[in-house]
Amino acid sequence: MTEGRTTPMRKLSEVLVKSGVEIYRDIIPVALFSAGSSVLLIPILMFAPIPVAVLLLAIMYMPLLFGVCYAVHHRLERKERRNGLRDMWEGTWRGLLPGGVTGLLFALLGFILWSTWWYYGGKGNMTGMAVGMFQTFFVILAFISQFYTWQLMLQKGMGILQAMGESVKLFFRYPGYTIAACFQVVCLSALLMLTVVGFGALFAGMFAIYQHKAASNLIEPEEEPVSSRGNDHQQVGWVSEGHVS
Repeated sequence: MTEGRTTPMRKLSEVLVKSGVEIYRDIIPVALFSAGSSVLLIPILMFAPIPVAVLLLAIMYMPLLFGVCYAVHHRLERKERRNGLRDMWEGTWRGLLPGGVTGLLFALLGFILWSTWWYYGGKGNMTGMAVGMFQTFFVILAFISQFYTWQLMLQKGMGILQAMGESVKLFFRYPGYTIAACFQVVCLSALLMLTVVGFGALFAGMFAIYQHKAASNLIEPEEEPVSSRGNDHQQVGWVSEGHVS
């Protein structure tokens, strides 16, 4: 196993800075992607009952968010002139299954958490509190463990089930990095939710860029083991070590 596979290439603070630079440079596409994916949020949040809203967000909004990640992936990786909105809608169509599966998983985890506190929280004893706290810890870890799923699908071409499994492996391999990355996403979401317009106009695009950068920081060494800065001696060494069949 190479050193690039055992530690992240960059610190998370550097990833955050690089993400900020990309967001600032592409603020118009970020706003367009975010606004386009947020169209469904308004009627769902305004008119649907809470249980129905959660289900609709799971099966409708998550594929749209996947579509934004798909468009951002092409924009960051291919560096070519593409129709970003067309990429987003194409990604949404491709994301019906992964977005729906991820959304339903998150909805199920949320239901488990709600039902746990509804049942045990009303008992008012230490055992109920302990069970509730344990379940909360379990659900949070389950949420965090899927942070890389979509990016593994986009950047590595994996299927949804394989990507979910690999995301769990990356979480256990880099727990501190992953938890900190998710914490930054939560902080970003909380700040944007202070204004509904700000969340609708910025969240999806900013999330997609940050998730792409945070994930590629871990999986890029597996895709590009030979550094572009390396000289001929380094490349020969890489081949002689048996990394190329």
